[in-house]
Amino acid sequence: MSRHVAIVTDSTAYLPQGTMERHGITAVPLTVVLGDQALEEGTEISTRSLAQALQKRRPVTTSRPGPEMFARHYREVAESGATGIVSLHLSAELSGTYDAAVVAAREAPVPVRVVDTGMVAMALGFCAVTAAETAESGGTMDDAVAAAEKRAAGTSAYFYVDTLDFLRRGGRIGAAQALFGSALAVKPLLQLEGGRIGPLEKVRTASKAIARLETLVVERAGAAQVDIAVHHLAAPERAGALADRLQERVPGLVDLHVSEVGAVIGAHTGPGLLGVIISVR
Repeated sequence: MSRHVAIVTDSTAYLPQGTMERHGITAVPLTVVLGDQALEEGTEISTRSLAQALQKRRPVTTSRPGPEMFARHYREVAESGATGIVSLHLSAELSGTYDAAVVAAREAPVPVRVVDTGMVAMALGFCAVTAAETAESGGTMDDAVAAAEKRAAGTSAYFYVDTLDFLRRGGRIGAAQALFGSALAVKPLLQLEGGRIGPLEKVRTASKAIARLETLVVERAGAAQVDIAVHHLAAPERAGALADRLQERVPGLVDLHVSEVGAVIGAHTGPGLLGVIISVR
């Protein structure tokens, strides 16, 4: 049984399954409540089912994993041979997931460092992979935490949504911010800043908003070596086209990921989401 520092994250990291298996990363699932059904993200609800429910305006809410779920995963990771665990999670400003992990860490059979990355989606995923690579090269828990925090500091996240209504209904933005996108039917661009999702710019049409999103990413990348993730919900053609353009326009692009977000993030953004995560190596 190998002895190692293990990495735990949560299902909102949206890491490819192959990447998680290659690095031995464990993802603790958040829950989506669809009507009267509580379903685990990534295993019990598809993004197609979610998008259909949102389009029909069925009630959809989300909830964090309980401390007992974290405790179970920490025990399993320890039993696999881990001597320590670095547990990296989505912004505590957006979810109580971090708090639940902190409670569970107190009773874990091995030391656990719980980190609020201030990130979400592949912005969190890139942090988890960097921490895992650091641990694989012989790094300590402190080394893995420092590597994840450095990666988070060099990561930006920009989002286009068709409407701010889903974010407002989920309590992720206030009513005043929601008005930002409703006046004159402008299309909002959002950013993740300080662990919160907030308005960045307002653009008159969807096509102009997506073009502006592309420009922001190209400007942010400059000549640096970067990884990029393009996320979407029920908009695969739009995401693929944007990814192709970024591949041509970002000279320092190393890895490019295109994926549909899971049900938790999708529940708060709605169909039509287009998000870009850009992370400096």
